Amino acid sequence: MLPLDDLLVLDFSTLLPGPLATLMLAEAGARVVKLERPGGEDMRGFPPKFGETSAPFAVLNGGKSSVAIDLKAPGALERLTPLVRQADILVEQFRPGVMARLGFGYEALAALNPRLVYCSISGYGQDGPRAQEAGHDINYQALGGLLGQSLQRGQEPPLPPPLVADIGGGTMPAVINILLALRRRDRTGKGCHLDIAMVDAMPSFAWYGLAQGHATGTFPQGGEGLLTGASPRYGLYATSDGWFLAVGALEPKFWQAFCDDIGLAQPLRDDGRDPQATRAAVAGIIAGQSAEHWRARLEPLDCCCTVVRRLEEARADPHLSERGLFAVQAREPGGRSIPSTPLPLAPLFRRGAEAIRSVADSGEDTAQIRD
Repeated sequence: MLPLDDLLVLDFSTLLPGPLATLMLAEAGARVVKLERPGGEDMRGFPPKFGETSAPFAVLNGGKSSVAIDLKAPGALERLTPLVRQADILVEQFRPGVMARLGFGYEALAALNPRLVYCSISGYGQDGPRAQEAGHDINYQALGGLLGQSLQRGQEPPLPPPLVADIGGGTMPAVINILLALRRRDRTGKGCHLDIAMVDAMPSFAWYGLAQGHATGTFPQGGEGLLTGASPRYGLYATSDGWFLAVGALEPKFWQAFCDDIGLAQPLRDDGRDPQATRAAVAGIIAGQSAEHWRARLEPLDCCCTVVRRLEEARADPHLSERGLFAVQAREPGGRSIPSTPLPLAPLFRRGAEAIRSVADSGEDTAQIRD
């Protein structure tokens, strides 16, 4: 028995935030039906191809059923009404107002099914001055103040690889609030409309800088925060072979162990006196040896120092393999399998890793889904 194995989810979402949220619900046992436009949602066309489908689509949508339907066509609501009446959860990711114009807004569907938990994921929320603006992850990070914490004026910035807004601002809040809404429904018998705005979560990731600014009246500028460049104890240092060592030796015991091992001069260990001088000295020492040298020296010391792993190295890391992060397989319609997206769900609450999650073609009939 899985926590959500008695629930039906209708997934109108595309691309990343909504599909990853419904993948988590599916993995916890829910039956997820994707409602896709004829020809399939946009992610089905994303490279690279994997057999008969897209690899990015496959790793986000294994274990779901699919219905191809033109929501603008006459009779679309009538065709989907039986599924709406059965559904427990609906996830949509259109711009605010689109679902209502199509006849699938919360009020219309709640009239058919008052127990429906209706989750809308958008960039800026269902209301507010920016509600109708287009955007992507980098825009939400920019507006929410998250990017500004590490950027310094006049310096060439790296592009942050984590899709923090999509996953941390869209997927995770959607799943959390859906589960809370289900708990509330258990008590009241009523569903609700959840307004998940990806930009809303960005200040949550900037919590430390906000606390500093609200307490002192001075907000840290780019590179001035404890975790964004001000401390030599927390940062990236280049090695002699052009790679990087990640140092997170914030606590005194870790900092002392790190300094002892690299042989940092005693006066520089008090990094509060001249942080930039300490950083420069550390950088010079780390730059004198290869990444492999520091991997062998510092990682066994347990002083919060780790050589940065490339993605293929992380994929093969024995620790991650033993944790089973890549054990679940998504199978495309032609029969080939690929590791699915790793999900932060406790094994107790998810389907067994040995199962293979098939990726459906778009176009299945709603009558078959109901059966």
